[in-house]
Amino acid sequence: MAKPKVAFYWCASCGGCEETVVDLNEDILKVADAVDIVFWPVALDFKRKDVEALGEKEIAVSFINGAVRTEEQEEMVKLLRQKSGLVVAFGSCAHLGGIPGLGNFCTRDTIFQRAYIETPSTENPEGTFPQEKTDIGIGELTLPEFYDTVKTLDQTIPVDYYLPGCPPPPDLVMNAVNAILTGQLPEKGAVLAPNKAQCDTCPRAETKPEKLSIAEIKRPWEIKIDPEKCFLVQGLICLGPATRSGCGETCIRANMPCRGCFGPIDGVVDQGARMLSAIASILGLEGEEKMTEEAVQKLIEQIVDPAGTFYRFSLPASLLRRKRMA
Repeated sequence: MAKPKVAFYWCASCGGCEETVVDLNEDILKVADAVDIVFWPVALDFKRKDVEALGEKEIAVSFINGAVRTEEQEEMVKLLRQKSGLVVAFGSCAHLGGIPGLGNFCTRDTIFQRAYIETPSTENPEGTFPQEKTDIGIGELTLPEFYDTVKTLDQTIPVDYYLPGCPPPPDLVMNAVNAILTGQLPEKGAVLAPNKAQCDTCPRAETKPEKLSIAEIKRPWEIKIDPEKCFLVQGLICLGPATRSGCGETCIRANMPCRGCFGPIDGVVDQGARMLSAIASILGLEGEEKMTEEAVQKLIEQIVDPAGTFYRFSLPASLLRRKRMA
């Protein structure tokens, strides 16, 4: 009996999702023994033509990580969708847009201006920018179009399942692989992680009071963080109330607040708005004393980069999507 064919592809991301496959350690041998990897360009010598030669739906499942930022990425994910029975959005960038999605606060022109002109290490006196087509005399060189807007994978192609995380932890990856191989998958569209908030599984949950009030907001480098106390109690913004669990509380156990990479639980349309609502409900002074407008404004100003804080991983998937284009 032929092994099911599996593909991995990397779009706009850091490559950490590819590393998590390697981090399966000896389990990767079990995966390699159970499936036939027919496309994994970051690790093995496969070409686009190898995918094009496959029949429709011949690939059992494609794990696609990264947001869609360029013309080439869009073409490849559409090709893999055509050739695959199942497509899994693998990691935060494919799932929600991820860190590359913060580019939606800018335009392509402002990104190029910053990257190729304004950065301190850049020496570009002629103001040269990447071009989609360049004539070099003996022929024409081409680059894929760099889109103005970063999109999630499911804003580009239909997606069957989502593996959240930056990157997804190895145990969730193996659980997903085993579920696919045994046909024990949930309904399509499901996120393959527990449907409960980080606060429900946080090892510091017992230190969070029933009525929480924050009178001052701090950044992690400004204080000595208590390794046992709830971050919110310490005045540190933690996205645990608005973020799905399943990561093993990796950041929290490393004494850093949750940044939201696992995305929202089911039914939450906008993770950033959910967290903004949670923070707004606990801002205030202890006791019954009311805050003046000046005090409220001062407290709000302590939230440095609110858009980047509350939408760090989820801007393209949010109701905002991107900065309004002129």
